[in-house]
Amino acid sequence: MRKLKFHEKKLLKKVNFLDWKREGGHRDAAVTQRYSLVERDDYKKYNGICCMAQKLVNIIKQMDARDPFRIEMTDMLIDKLYNMGVIPTKKSLVKCQNLSVSASCRRRLATVLVKLKFAEHLTEAVTYIEQGHVRVGPETVTDPAFLVTRNMEDFITWVDTSKIKKKVMEYNGALDDYDAMM
Repeated sequence: MRKLKFHEKKLLKKVNFLDWKREGGHRDAAVTQRYSLVERDDYKKYNGICCMAQKLVNIIKQMDARDPFRIEMTDMLIDKLYNMGVIPTKKSLVKCQNLSVSASCRRRLATVLVKLKFAEHLTEAVTYIEQGHVRVGPETVTDPAFLVTRNMEDFITWVDTSKIKKKVMEYNGALDDYDAMM
């Protein structure tokens, strides 16, 4: 970009193109970049989930504390969010009310791959997933936005025909002759 002339600088002195009032500080751009979100709508979807959970918490908090329906709904909501892996503990509704988009992004398959040391960086993990090197349970997953629950974390492996799996097994000295033929 060329250097701005004096009158152009003077006109643009009071305009900040990076911070718009109505967007609230570009939180979506920061989260999109940090977690390598491929699609722009993913942030909006995760934000909608967080808003729905926060609305549920507010409705539950308005009920009587000794109401058996409130206790049941509280337990169901906390169990659901804990099993999804979005909240760290099953202690209280406060964790559910402070739910963020980043918590949902941390449960994406690419982020979990980095956490489990399958890949070194998020972009590398996204590439592996899109190329079909990763499976969750018996199914190959090619969508980096796949949400991994706590139970599914244990079933993340390389696809049997993956060259990466072959290299890892070769490095560890666990490569079988039958596997080498594939």
